[in-house]
Amino acid sequence: MRSRLAAVVACVAAMGTGWVWATPSSTYWTPMTLDVQSYGVPHLGVDNYFTVFQDAKDGGGQFPTDLGLTIGVLPFKAVVAEVGVDLLESSDDPLFFNAKIGMPEDALFAGAPTLQAGIFNAGTRKDVTDQNIVYAVIGKTIPGFGRLSAGPYIGNRKVLVNKDGNEANTGVMVAYDRGFLPVKDSKGNEYNQWVFAADYASGKNALGGGGFGIYHFFTKDISLLTGPVWFNEDAINGQWKWTVQLDINL
Repeated sequence: MRSRLAAVVACVAAMGTGWVWATPSSTYWTPMTLDVQSYGVPHLGVDNYFTVFQDAKDGGGQFPTDLGLTIGVLPFKAVVAEVGVDLLESSDDPLFFNAKIGMPEDALFAGAPTLQAGIFNAGTRKDVTDQNIVYAVIGKTIPGFGRLSAGPYIGNRKVLVNKDGNEANTGVMVAYDRGFLPVKDSKGNEYNQWVFAADYASGKNALGGGGFGIYHFFTKDISLLTGPVWFNEDAINGQWKWTVQLDINL
């Protein structure tokens, strides 16, 4: 599967406060994935989340559109890293930053899982958008089944709260994806034309929720994702939404 700067975008109306989300490489709704962007390869992501057959007065509405750019920054095989920035518009404080570092599968020893640590939603407005969510990933490819990953997260307790404004800054994330219909391009590079992806984050906060969808890879470097996303707390994020995400390795 691709590495991408996901647009995990959320803009909520709870307590009259707006929130936004931006993440590093991800599976679907969360940054839980085995992927890290390749060294020196810029990645562009454009993500949208919108309601379907819902009235705005019922807690619908779309999230800001996310334009994200990420790039791999370590020229090694055993240790890899990426950094990224997101611009979310329209919003009052549109800039967010993220980074992560990790060891790919088999780096420690034959059969070793992926190990990663990262931070996302590093906003620019203190105690408003600086959710500063730190997370860890352990993941593994299971032949004939797909890829699984899981890990905990913890964020700024003043910002990552529940619908009542109380601290809700910890949880766990899990993810799964599997590719289908492998093909080769003109250079002999193999990739899957279709990928099923699903993930979930616990917590009664703006991150809590998940979804499932399908990627179609037009080439190994260009893909389009679509599917539904639901939330653990509708009072924060509104009702479920549909996402369309374009990802391009430049």
